[in-house]
Amino acid sequence: MEGQTQTIPEFYKGKNIFITGATGFVGISLLEKILSDTPEHGNIYILVRPKKGQSIEDRLAVLKKNSVFETLLSQRATESVDQIFEKVIPVAGDVGQDNLGLSDSDLQTLKEKVNVIFHSAATLDFGDTLRTTIDINLLGTRRVTELAKQCRNLKVLIHVSSAYVNSFMLSTEEVLYPVTKDADELLKLAESLSPEQLEEKTPEILGEHPNTYTYTKQLAEYEVKKCEKLFPCTIVRPSMIVGAWKRPVPGWTISKNGPQGFILGASKGVIRRLPLGKDLIYDYIPVDVVVNTLMVAGYRAGVTRPEEMAIYHCTSSTRMPFRWAEVENLVNSSLHKYPLISAVWWPRLKFVNSITYYRICSFFVHILPAVILDNVTRLSGGRPILMKLHRNVNSSLGRLERFIFTEWEFKSTKTEELSKLLTEETRSKFYVDLSDLSWSDFFEKLVFGARIYLSKDPEKTLKAAKTKDKILLGAHICLKLGVISFIWFVLSLIFNVTMWRSPYFLLAGMAFEYLI
Repeated sequence: MEGQTQTIPEFYKGKNIFITGATGFVGISLLEKILSDTPEHGNIYILVRPKKGQSIEDRLAVLKKNSVFETLLSQRATESVDQIFEKVIPVAGDVGQDNLGLSDSDLQTLKEKVNVIFHSAATLDFGDTLRTTIDINLLGTRRVTELAKQCRNLKVLIHVSSAYVNSFMLSTEEVLYPVTKDADELLKLAESLSPEQLEEKTPEILGEHPNTYTYTKQLAEYEVKKCEKLFPCTIVRPSMIVGAWKRPVPGWTISKNGPQGFILGASKGVIRRLPLGKDLIYDYIPVDVVVNTLMVAGYRAGVTRPEEMAIYHCTSSTRMPFRWAEVENLVNSSLHKYPLISAVWWPRLKFVNSITYYRICSFFVHILPAVILDNVTRLSGGRPILMKLHRNVNSSLGRLERFIFTEWEFKSTKTEELSKLLTEETRSKFYVDLSDLSWSDFFEKLVFGARIYLSKDPEKTLKAAKTKDKILLGAHICLKLGVISFIWFVLSLIFNVTMWRSPYFLLAGMAFEYLI
């Protein structure tokens, strides 16, 4: 298709783009991609929510310093930062407000200027109330489509959804599935109930949906569907989004959700057990592949102008399946290849196959050490955080258990076709194909990326961190011997056997190995 019409950069050339959620993980990655690989773009309007004591200009200044732009800035070193970002224009607003919280003048500008809309803003918190997710995920999407309808020269609307919108099914296609209650019915019901009544009725409303996020995101897709006869629109459904595969650099991430979050905790030595099914297929997708899919999907819809909206699964389960059993040892070795200077204990991550078993192990390897370390921190004048961290983890397990121990199949035929439509040259820049992805290589780089971008531990500290890692290993071995000896001693007393003649040393060692 590409060679017969326009290339992707040519399609976006001169077009004014509006992005919601531009300060988030996907949104900021999308902004970097546009600046890097479609250099002749028009203005890029980004919806920015003002914060107390921080103007949108202040927030843009902070955004420019994000690590995602380091490669771009080095490649265009002859230009100033202001020159590179001169077409990035922040507009104050909020998808949770009427008219997106836009001023009259900004609203008029967007109506007159915008050609492409990327709608990425959403609340991702599985614990949010139904009222909150209705306002942001459902009504936020409706507000974006209302703006789109008023844009005088809109070429395409690209909506970022989620592969888990149909998580009540174990195998899904790239289609819209029926809903039990349409958006207007839900809104009418929500308006008739008090917050307390709505909260009480939420489980009944959700039905087979695991949480308010997937429920409202599914309904939001229908808001986009309503527009398919008015202008080209498309939906991209990513699965669990992880760090970068290739761009801006392998392993780059600013998100603490999913694997990169627990890798960060493991590298500090404070997360030592993780509940998951090692042999299950987990669906992870690199953030740069998500961004490329958004741009290619938008390009295809804008060029072909189909009568029916296309949906794309930006997923890996059917294209490049991933199992934790394949990388468990590699991840642990990478934690010592790229140790943190800020580590509090020798890193060692083990996977356990049930929430119950995790809670038992967690008491010994998370809670007890957290109590001790938090008290030491408090006495030294610091701010204790470990118990708060583990309380948050434990409180979220109920909401996450279905996602931790369920295997989904997201069929991605349409997504696979996208790559085949591109020329080889374009495919190398806007890659959506996963056939060259090595999960082992990816996760080694993700461990390094978590070190650099999440822990803010620069590469120059690596040598000192490796020395500290050896010291922590020595301390870990001493603790291990001490605990084994203590358990051995207790067992000898219980069974009235002289300690040195006791056969319980092996049993003590096994207890330590499994619990500690």
